[in-house]
Amino acid sequence: MLLTLTGFMGSGKSTVGRMVADALGCPFLDLDALVGKQAGKPVAEIFTADGEAAFRTLEAAVLKKTVGKYSASTAVLALGGGTLELPESARLVGSKSLCIYLEASADTLRGRLAGEVSSRPMLAGDWEALLARRLATYESTSAVTLPTDGLTPEQVADEIIIDCL
Repeated sequence: MLLTLTGFMGSGKSTVGRMVADALGCPFLDLDALVGKQAGKPVAEIFTADGEAAFRTLEAAVLKKTVGKYSASTAVLALGGGTLELPESARLVGSKSLCIYLEASADTLRGRLAGEVSSRPMLAGDWEALLARRLATYESTSAVTLPTDGLTPEQVADEIIIDCL
């Protein structure tokens, strides 16, 4: 089973995903890292040089390839915060994986993301409006919504392993 983790930047997808994969003894994959590897440059540079639309197109192609490769095996995939904005990506994730939404409030995210604007291009604008826009898609695509406010990454990973698998 492919387990996908979704949520806004700073929700803990990569950190928690690594912990869950380690506990399950399976591969951990980070979609942003896979996209960066495919493009030969970091995600922030793709956004700056090519724009968000080009990034999303590449991201969707890498997602499709990754889901195709891992949907029949056990693996954990941390999605990018905006991966589900493309309807075809949301359908693919919803139908081919167990998707868990790591829900974090704007206050929690603000604390976690402090000082990261330079490495996260989407934070340069009104990120709270972006979060609000993405909420419905996170919720509708995911099989499970897991509130993370006040929890450590270890506690979130334990919740996933004990309650969701």
